[in-house]
Amino acid sequence: MKRFSFLTLFFLLCIFYSCKQKNTDSDATQQPFCLSDTMQHMIAIDSAGLCKIQDEIHLTGEVNFDDNNVVKIFPRSGGQVVECKVSLGDKVEAGQTLAVIKSADIAGNYADLTQANADVAIAKRELDNESSLFNNGIASEKDYEEAKDNYNKILAEKTKLQSLININGGNNTASGGTYTLTSPISGYIVEKNINAGNFIREDAGDNLFTISNLKDVWVLANVFETDIPRIQNGLNVTISTLAYPDKIYNGTIDKSSEVLDPVNKVMKVRVRLQNPGMELKPGMFANVVVTHELDSTAVCIPSGAVVDDNGDKYVVVYNSNCDLKVQPVNILQTTGNKTYIASGLQRGQKVITKNAILLYSELAGE
Repeated sequence: MKRFSFLTLFFLLCIFYSCKQKNTDSDATQQPFCLSDTMQHMIAIDSAGLCKIQDEIHLTGEVNFDDNNVVKIFPRSGGQVVECKVSLGDKVEAGQTLAVIKSADIAGNYADLTQANADVAIAKRELDNESSLFNNGIASEKDYEEAKDNYNKILAEKTKLQSLININGGNNTASGGTYTLTSPISGYIVEKNINAGNFIREDAGDNLFTISNLKDVWVLANVFETDIPRIQNGLNVTISTLAYPDKIYNGTIDKSSEVLDPVNKVMKVRVRLQNPGMELKPGMFANVVVTHELDSTAVCIPSGAVVDDNGDKYVVVYNSNCDLKVQPVNILQTTGNKTYIASGLQRGQKVITKNAILLYSELAGE
């Protein structure tokens, strides 16, 4: 009998403890999740707004020098390049020698100048002699004037030859019929088409050097046929490069080509950028993003508020520190750091925009 009473009491105690534990667990489960003070400093909250939908087009492009702000250096005459003193990309100052070229034409000009100097000396002696005779009443005024005109004529021919040599880059001390090409401006060598030993044909129309100050550059972007209707002058663009992936350059499209590139079948658009730090260099690859607003609107939130869970999209809606819930949404599109919502969220609702994934994991695991 005593044994029975002991077992019965033990059994009742177990049932009581079990029920009490269940009630305690049930109360704990029903207690809502609240943001701690630490968590409140880790998150950011923003309200869903109504925004005009921005269209975004991703293009590839290349940095180029400003073709309207360059100087192209052409040869003055045919010949052979004796020395090329600069390389592609070199910085040059105004008046700096770029190349020395040996030319038969310049050599002929020097020979003509030597003969002209001799003719001037002879004409000067004749003029001095006629002047002396005229002053002593021996020669007539006509003879004196003829000697004077002849001297002036020969002197003019010499001056003409000297000017021609100076224009062509020659000088009186040059030997072997050489002339020099100098830079008319300060800037950078952005194009170089000669090397020492090259021969330059007299009828060649190609420039030897191109010099640009690179204070302004062009970004030429490629637009495929399907995107042409969405492109127009004046649209805002953001540009990034492989060299500076974290730096964004802002500009606008200032010119669009009217014809397609015959090789790549793309339309070229031009963006002019200031380049004060000389960071952008011709030949750099560029990522170009073109944006413009459409006429339609949609609910929009920062892209950081969207949580992706196996392809499904969610946001954490904030009502108070102890009232948060996970809300599924349908995404219309994402442009930059802005996401447009098709359904699932109303304008004015508050959402977690920073560290939303942490709260999502906590709330979804309840």
